[in-house]
Amino acid sequence: MYSFTTKVRVRYNETDRMGYLHHGVYPAYFEIGRTEMLRSLGMSYREMEDDGIVLPVSNLNIQYISPAYYDDVLIINTIIKQKPTVRLVFEYEVTNDSGKLVCQGETTLVFVNAITRKPTRAPQSFMERMEQYFKN
Repeated sequence: MYSFTTKVRVRYNETDRMGYLHHGVYPAYFEIGRTEMLRSLGMSYREMEDDGIVLPVSNLNIQYISPAYYDDVLIINTIIKQKPTVRLVFEYEVTNDSGKLVCQGETTLVFVNAITRKPTRAPQSFMERMEQYFKN
């Protein structure tokens, strides 16, 4: 298992008329979490794309627990619990800076060859970085 935490501050334009963080913004926050997680491993989406691999989202689930508001600092904990293969599953726990759970979610991404547009196994360079977290 590998987990990584990053923070975001809710911007005014991300809130609705009720003052809540709009429900449609959470997937973008999840993307921030997984992008920063990859950077923490010493790689980026750009590098994978330059190497001919793209990662489209094939599934997204969100459970909203409590609202977040303008100017709240949110902590996004991004977790990979399963060793990646052709799919890469991220789980998310978003809390506010008081530790209250705001939402939970999950995305499934698929490693796809950019030229053939067919699913492929995770790149060896990525798997080498992940190996230490999934020793069995």
